[in-house]
Amino acid sequence: MAYKNFQRRLALYYAWYTVGFALLIVALAVLEKEGFPRLWIGYLFIFATVVLYAGIGIMSRTSDVSEYYVAGRRVPAIFNGMATAADWMSAASFISLAGGLYLMGFDGLAYIVGWTGGYCLVALLIAPYLRKFGQYTIPDFLAARYAGHRGGNVVRILAVIATVLISFTYVVAQIYGVGLITSRLTGVDVSIGIFLGLASILVCSFLGGMRAITWTQIAQYIIMLIAYMIPVIWLSIKHTNMPVPPLAYGSALAQLSAREKVLSADPREQQVHAIFAQRAKKYEERIAGLPASWEDGLIEAQHHVEDLKFGNGSLIDIKAASHALANYPKSPAEARQRWIDERTANLARAAPLTPHAEPFPGIDQAASNVKRNNFIALVFCLMMGTAALPHVLVRYYTTSSVDQTRKSVFWTLFFIMLLYITVPALAVLVKYDIYTSLVGSDFSHLPQWVSYWAGIDKVHPLVNITDFNHDGIVQLAEISLDSDIVVLATPEIAGLPYVISGLVAAGGLAAALSTADGLLLTISNALSHDIYYKTLNPSASTQKRVTISKLLLLVVALLAAYAASLKPADILSMVGAAFSMAASTLFPALVLGVFWKRANHFGATAGMLGGFTMCVYYMMHTMPAFGGSAAGQWWQIAPVSAGVFGVPIGFLMIVIVSLLTPRPDQHVVALVDHIRLP
Repeated sequence: MAYKNFQRRLALYYAWYTVGFALLIVALAVLEKEGFPRLWIGYLFIFATVVLYAGIGIMSRTSDVSEYYVAGRRVPAIFNGMATAADWMSAASFISLAGGLYLMGFDGLAYIVGWTGGYCLVALLIAPYLRKFGQYTIPDFLAARYAGHRGGNVVRILAVIATVLISFTYVVAQIYGVGLITSRLTGVDVSIGIFLGLASILVCSFLGGMRAITWTQIAQYIIMLIAYMIPVIWLSIKHTNMPVPPLAYGSALAQLSAREKVLSADPREQQVHAIFAQRAKKYEERIAGLPASWEDGLIEAQHHVEDLKFGNGSLIDIKAASHALANYPKSPAEARQRWIDERTANLARAAPLTPHAEPFPGIDQAASNVKRNNFIALVFCLMMGTAALPHVLVRYYTTSSVDQTRKSVFWTLFFIMLLYITVPALAVLVKYDIYTSLVGSDFSHLPQWVSYWAGIDKVHPLVNITDFNHDGIVQLAEISLDSDIVVLATPEIAGLPYVISGLVAAGGLAAALSTADGLLLTISNALSHDIYYKTLNPSASTQKRVTISKLLLLVVALLAAYAASLKPADILSMVGAAFSMAASTLFPALVLGVFWKRANHFGATAGMLGGFTMCVYYMMHTMPAFGGSAAGQWWQIAPVSAGVFGVPIGFLMIVIVSLLTPRPDQHVVALVDHIRLP
């Protein structure tokens, strides 16, 4: 009865919270109509939401171990589902997924299929058994399941290393998203926005751990849902007269397909494609002429700067030429890599327009097969990775029973579905809007959002429109759009009031903050609980354990913010790498730990090391950012899908090594029997 009363009180609190947030949106809309400055509306949005999250964090502060690590194991299934959905739907889902579908078309559906399919594996293979085990972290479970004379600590340390690396890669992407949104709301540079947003992240996780994060994530999910739905419903009505975006999807896709045919046949579009093809050819010639072409280019750049200086060139021209000289490749090897990248980018923009709905597009059957294989490989990695993400799995320790955990997974999928069935419609509607309103417009009358977003990140411009054929008209091939801004810029693209732009940014901030909070807590808890308490100092007091966790959380957050300020890759790519690492390192050990009693600590150690090593080796061997090359790909599988090689290695190593070494102790077998009982 007390538990039901607690659930009713929660429902009432969040109902009033939703009403209050709706009234805030209405109030800000009225202020905008009365001429209130837009910048101040952005400030009010970020202030109101951050103060709300801070308030929940302060009210939920705790030093109790059970409350700090697993929210007291009393979170009702429906609310845990909502919190897990918020924890899950990170900046990658809210900000980048629709943008990925916008740019990739059919191929982008791999993210939706893989991520949602992964929760079926969570429900069937892992979550209920973790809850029956009933400890605090994923390394806790793996250490107990694969305990040996000395094996428990070895497996625990390997699991902690994997947890930290996976979660750190993931959290860097979230903190970059926080910086992007903070920049959008306040107008500061994205690097400064990252460190401003960091305070919002720390205020919850630092004070109250899992208890504060859980109640905050529920509030954040409500904001995310409202923020995502309003602009997409508006666009849906605008283009199809249908207020339900998933039902409008078919009609919008048909309109987009018709528009794509018109653009494909446009001679001006073909002229721009030819310009990019010519540029790619020039880069090919420069690559073939190395190292002499590098030396000639350096001399030419130096002479150009001198000619401008002595020929009374304008300050702008001199500055641009000096910048080009400073950025010129420092060696023939660097020139080769950079020119190969430039040639690839120009060839991509020289290619004919790919229809959005065309599955596995390619110039021939072989290219189409490569696309299909990569689609399947990515789905595989995302499903296995989802089922092994430490910050998601740890949420299933917070429910009151195994039954509540199973129901919690259902509610998680339900709340994720509410947004995910809308994402493809948003991508198509935004794409159609750009293809009809921006393409064909006059360069002298570009919409304001273009110049605004171009100035957000000056190092890596988020949008770039250049008149390559000098006809004064915007062609589709002249538009370069970063996937990370498609959702954030949707209200401006659709011509909505600025208050909706602020709302969408607040939703994106909620998505990034909710996941970043969960990831940082997972990292700090793994280090404080599994390394400090379980390995180094088993006699540590509960107060000391929680204090150590808070200090580690602060250190990790600062390191992640610094890494995010460097922007090593786009958000989807960083997240994809984290999923492949999770799938390769943890998934085989988790699944076989539940369903194969013969698996022992020797096998788990070999499997985790083998899967991780294979995954990281393939990424470094094939990613240019790590000095690799696409020429090193096996069966032309993209680096983001490295888990397709790591997972089988992980399973094979566990099976082979376990069969060649002694059976697990009897108490380990008894543990497996215990967690598998309903």
